[in-house]
Formats: sequence, structure tokens, C-alpha cells
Amino acid sequence: MAWNKFVTLITILVVLLPTIATAKEFVVGDDSGWKTNFDYQAWAKDKVFRVGDTLVFNYKAPNHNVFKVNGTGFKECIKPTENEAPLSSGNDKIDLQTSGNKWYICSVKDHCDLGMKLFITVSDESPAVRGITLSGSYQAFMAVIMAITAIAALST
Repeated sequence: MAWNKFVTLITILVVLLPTIATAKEFVVGDDSGWKTNFDYQAWAKDKVFRVGDTLVFNYKAPNHNVFKVNGTGFKECIKPTENEAPLSSGNDKIDLQTSGNKWYICSVKDHCDLGMKLFITVSDESPAVRGITLSGSYQAFMAVIMAITAIAALST
């Protein structure tokens, strides 16, 4: 009876763990944060952004801000002309809810021209697939669980 409960628990963990561990939070610029004279394209180059992830822009408010722009606004450092207010808390979080290209700039003075601009591409890969292929940590966890299960089965 206890063995059946154990197997049920393990099965639930195997099914749920990939979806629990899928969303990532990316601090833009890592420890450097959102500032001028930083290469955000180099920072983003080896990262994979997916729907469900979050970008976090850390900076000293009110010295900077974050505007979501289109490709032209990014290339030419033009903030939106609509009555759209920038994010300006100093700890701005943007949930990546759709796939595709995303562009962000700082519209304060010439900060965009000084490198405060980020371009990323967001993948729409499903959370379940991402969780299963997430990393070696999930695979290591599963190997430990399977070993424990095998040892328990042999000892009964």
C-alpha cells in the first residue's frame, strides 16, 4: 500500500515538474542592470527567451525608463508618439506573453544612442516541451528518482 502511494507521488512529480520549472526571469544586463554604455545585444545573444518568461529592468529611477518600441523606434531611438507612458519604477517587469521580435529603449536624453536598447526574439515553444528539455538538472533529478524507485522495488 505504501509502495502504491510512493509510485503515485513520483508520477505526479514527473508530470508537474516540467511545467513548474519552465518560466525564467531574466534581469536585463545581469548585475550591471539597465544603464548606458552597455552592450545589451551581446548580453542577449546566447539567451533563449520564451513565452511566459519575464524581463526585469533594474536601474535608478528617475534617471532611466523603459519603452517598448517597434523596429524603427529601436533602430532610430524614437520613443512612441502616442500618449504612452514609459515604465519608470526602477524595477520594471515585462512578461513576455507573445512570440516574436521585441524592442526596448530608454527614452531619457540620448541614453538609447548610448546603448540603452535591447532587441530580443521570443520563442513560442510550449512550456511542457521546454520543461522536459530544460536542463541537466531535471534529468539528474529524474535519474535520482528512478534509482530510488529501483532500490525500493528490489528491497520489497
